[in-house]
Amino acid sequence: MICATIEEFAAQLPRAGAILGLDLGTKTIGVAVSDGLRGIATPLSTIKRKKFGLDAAAMLEIARGRDAVGLVLGLPFNMDGSEGPRCQATRAFARNLQPLTDLPVAFWDERLSTVAAERALLEADTSRARRADVIDHVAAGFILQGLLDRLAYLGAGR
Repeated sequence: MICATIEEFAAQLPRAGAILGLDLGTKTIGVAVSDGLRGIATPLSTIKRKKFGLDAAAMLEIARGRDAVGLVLGLPFNMDGSEGPRCQATRAFARNLQPLTDLPVAFWDERLSTVAAERALLEADTSRARRADVIDHVAAGFILQGLLDRLAYLGAGR
């Protein structure tokens, strides 16, 4: 089920269980996972994109392995809040994913998540090569943590 709001997403979730956060890029998918109580997002891995079927299978395998109860996709709005081609591609990914899983899907505004991830990695004195390897799943962690914080604010996160 694709949820129109975070409140609708929260209503679909069981009391506990991990949520997967995804940063969908054109070449990679960054993946982060929450703990079962939904307090902390942890960057997990990066999937190299091939084609939708393989990408979805890889992501759903991670979801099964982590007993995920929901998915959040970063929605890359333009800085002015409008939706461009990348938002449309993300929404299409969610629509194509819907028949493959019963997990509820939410969207989270991901503007500046990659900038925040880059800044955190620079502050940690991460090498340029290492930053390139981990930036996508660190960005997914920022996306997921934003959602977790909102769920906690709503009283639905824990």
